[in-house]
Amino acid sequence: MNVIQDYLEKCKGIIETVSAQESQIKETAKIFADSILAGRMVHVFGSGHSRIIVEEMWPRYGSFAGFNPIVELSLTFHNLVVGANGQRQAMFLENVTGLADRILRNFDLSEQDTALVISSSGCNVVPIEMAEIFQQKGIKTVGLISKSHSDASTSKRKDGLKLGDFSDIILDTGAPIGDAMVYVPNLDTPVAPGSTVGGALLINSIKAEVAKLLTEAGHPPKVLSAGVIVGAERAVELFEGAYDEHAHRIAKMYAKNGIASYVSEGNKI
Repeated sequence: MNVIQDYLEKCKGIIETVSAQESQIKETAKIFADSILAGRMVHVFGSGHSRIIVEEMWPRYGSFAGFNPIVELSLTFHNLVVGANGQRQAMFLENVTGLADRILRNFDLSEQDTALVISSSGCNVVPIEMAEIFQQKGIKTVGLISKSHSDASTSKRKDGLKLGDFSDIILDTGAPIGDAMVYVPNLDTPVAPGSTVGGALLINSIKAEVAKLLTEAGHPPKVLSAGVIVGAERAVELFEGAYDEHAHRIAKMYAKNGIASYVSEGNKI
């Protein structure tokens, strides 16, 4: 049995699943581009290994400002595996009710913002509550899940609701139930997950379409680009410009945060 070709063939199936969602991808890109053109941001959140997909959006080569990557180390720092800051704690924390509210309390959210929440199962409490809070604030929210895995899984929320229940648009990575895609002879558990492949395909399809829409609107993005493509001087210019733009955009997320309560306590701005 050629397990390498088996995995690659299943990845081809994931590509087909993503390709079949072109209309949802374009719809997602449109609402994201509208936020960026309005001077606001697209909030991108994922716990656990969904952090990979958050960072695939921004910042990295071939990406641009306009996205707010919300990555909590307590939910995503897996390097130590066990002991302090270990995986057991991270998996526990992503099902703690109220943590999403504490995270989002840091931002001055606007209805002009949009959001992308990533969770393969769509069943852990923190990403579900993230999407719920975004929707409560009038923010259009996209859920990125593995549909087959989510449908077969049980929500960790007491009411049984999942990420998809709080998503205006649902995108499917195409990964199978359990995520892992390859069965090795004499090994009873599958290996080699597929959700990261599908997630990266979706993210970069969205990114490309957003770049097209921004450019067509007369606001081409400053894309982080390698010096071997654009030259060393231009690469530095884009690097500095993109990060400066991010700084200016993220500043707006803090500008009015908590002002109402601050003023009500008798303070002056």
